[in-house]
Amino acid sequence: MILVMIADDHAIVRQGLKQILSEIDDIEVTGEAETGLEALKIIEQSCFHVVLLDISLPDRNGIDLLKQIKRMKPHLAILMLSGRTEYEFAIRSLKAGAAGYLNKKSAPAQLVTAIRQVAAGNKYVSLAVAQELANTINSDFDQPLHMMLSDREFQTLCLIASGKTLSDISEEMFLSPKTVSVYRARILEKLNLTNNFELIRYAIKNKLVD
Repeated sequence: MILVMIADDHAIVRQGLKQILSEIDDIEVTGEAETGLEALKIIEQSCFHVVLLDISLPDRNGIDLLKQIKRMKPHLAILMLSGRTEYEFAIRSLKAGAAGYLNKKSAPAQLVTAIRQVAAGNKYVSLAVAQELANTINSDFDQPLHMMLSDREFQTLCLIASGKTLSDISEEMFLSPKTVSVYRARILEKLNLTNNFELIRYAIKNKLVD
């Protein structure tokens, strides 16, 4: 039996995933959490084979949380869930230690296959993401500039573009405002931008924010 935990702040999403998995004989949902902190506590105290982890929980950035979980339980398979289709999020998730990446819109059709695959020790990405990854192998020079950003810089970029102030971002990322300002300066330099307006326009153009 594959024991699964679901970490997502939307109750309707958790219920939907549980409903799908309740009909599968070899998979059982034995835990759920709606915040990153709650997820960490449950994972520390319980045993799971697979964790379905939302990439954008309200109290923790999904990539940061993923890294924390992998430090705590290196062999736990984590399948990242996201409402975004952009492959940059998939790449960052996989590099951070995720066993797979699944878009929520495609979850009903691919969920069971993905869980079984990562539980068996394999990686899982959708065909669409796999194609995007394949397209990048010989075209590094065509990669968007934001692919050069570190995970923290990329997170800062997305938060600024979503309208958060530097003080908001410092609280959300558990960093000092000075550190966030340093990240912002690095982002502007790496993306050849000069101000927040250009940064927001860049993020929208590259579909990094909704």
